[in-house]
Amino acid sequence: MAPGAVIGWDMGAALALAAALGVPVLAAAELLPVIEAAMVTKLNEQSGSGGLEGCDV
Repeated sequence: MAPGAVIGWDMGAALALAAALGVPVLAAAELLPVIEAAMVTKLNEQSGSGGLEGCDV
């Protein structure tokens, strides 16, 4: 694993945010892992290539 690589989200915080936004917790629990996997993959691809073009980091 590369230094500074993203390995995942804080799912407790993500579920709390979803609940605060009125998203049903069961729906969030079903969808968040898929969204997390895609986001982590993309972030690590971009940081590994050194290209964060278009990212507000």
